[in-house]
Amino acid sequence: MLCLPRSFQYSQKNAVLVPAAALGVGGMVVCWLMSRRKVKRLEVGDGWWGSGERALREKEDERIRPFRIETSDKEIEDLHRRLDQARYAPPLEGAAFHYGFNSDYLQKVMAYWRNQFDWRKQVEILNKYPHFHTTIEGIDIHFIHVKPPYVPHGRAVQPILMVHGWPGSFYEFYKIIPLLTEPARYGLGDGDVVFEVICPSIPGYGFSEAPHQKGFDTCATARIFHKLMKRLGFKEYYVQGGDWGSSITTNMAQMLPESVKGVHVNLVFITIRGFKKLIQVMLGAYVPWLMGFTREDVRRMYPFMQKNVYDILRESGYLHIQATKPDTAGCGLNDSPVGLAAYILEKFSTWTDKSFLHRDDGGLERKYSLDELLTNVMIYWVTSSIASSMRYYKENLSRDPSLSDNTRFGVYVPAGIAAFPEEITHVPRCWAKTIFKNIVSYSYMPRGGHFAAFEEPKLLAQDIIHFVRRVEQL
Repeated sequence: MLCLPRSFQYSQKNAVLVPAAALGVGGMVVCWLMSRRKVKRLEVGDGWWGSGERALREKEDERIRPFRIETSDKEIEDLHRRLDQARYAPPLEGAAFHYGFNSDYLQKVMAYWRNQFDWRKQVEILNKYPHFHTTIEGIDIHFIHVKPPYVPHGRAVQPILMVHGWPGSFYEFYKIIPLLTEPARYGLGDGDVVFEVICPSIPGYGFSEAPHQKGFDTCATARIFHKLMKRLGFKEYYVQGGDWGSSITTNMAQMLPESVKGVHVNLVFITIRGFKKLIQVMLGAYVPWLMGFTREDVRRMYPFMQKNVYDILRESGYLHIQATKPDTAGCGLNDSPVGLAAYILEKFSTWTDKSFLHRDDGGLERKYSLDELLTNVMIYWVTSSIASSMRYYKENLSRDPSLSDNTRFGVYVPAGIAAFPEEITHVPRCWAKTIFKNIVSYSYMPRGGHFAAFEEPKLLAQDIIHFVRRVEQL
């Protein structure tokens, strides 16, 4: 009789302890299995983008060939002749940049291009950094490779691949390169983080050969740039990009995470769909803390319809043309330097600051010099690459209209995000986390827009250095 209470208590303990122990062991097994589960990654694949069929026995020339940009009297005379023969349509009164590039201001820019812009001088500036060509998957890839002039004793040099977008070029990075290769000289730390910078031209842009086959997208570009870095002797490296460069570098991290030490972007591609995001959008302005938003997110995202629907519709007409029939518009732009300049420079106006829409000069000279802007236009003009650059939209968006490849595969390498206030769209950290699973740095930048490296090189350089410093300390 005395043993019964003790026996009852013991059985009660067992009733609690045994399931708890089983649950604990089971949880440990599940965690172990999860840790062993292979992270889904973007397939590397292979490709051939040269003219005709690939010769099966032909070995690709893997040499790194020095390259220099050159010009000629004939090239400059042809440009001047076309500028002299241009016809302009008069703008509506008070139109500013609401109808596109204001043609009164366009004539002033073209007069500067014709009479004051010195292309030979700009070619010398472009050639101040070492240029190279190498053949990958049948096409010539152009890139610049800049090493630091001095490395403090005991400091490791971090290789970083920086990728431009449209309608930019490798030239966008000319102001940020010295800040990354000589940070201490420009007051960006004590030199604890020093970079060597590789800036390729996307195939079909500038001095990179255009693909001769259909289907060349960001995944193919990511694979080619991985091959480029491997050919240069790098096993691990950082990647950075905005616009298409953001999508390309994201794909690089999804494709070969063991090679990417970290990815830093100043634009995040994401689709706003699903019930959870709908609720966040509906309630975010009222209870942001409950929806995962900050006050700064709310300031940048709302009024939501205005900033995320109407403004984007106004700015994305070009995208529909380029994603469907790029060659039609491309033919005209490739033949007319005036049309090319208007088409490209209009983006450097409203994508830099939305309020520039209301200015007769588009605010272009507030953030850039005409020499800088026209040098970028000249890269497209002398290489006849505007049509091939526009095709990039069709190759990507006809296959994947929502750019869902960026969301189907997570990014597990360390990620840094620089959110510039005048960017076309704002993506809060809680949304960026659906793609970037390991965000170590998310910065609300105080000023700047879409062309961050071109417009605010010091701010972007500071954020890249901050991000890499944190990754290296992990």
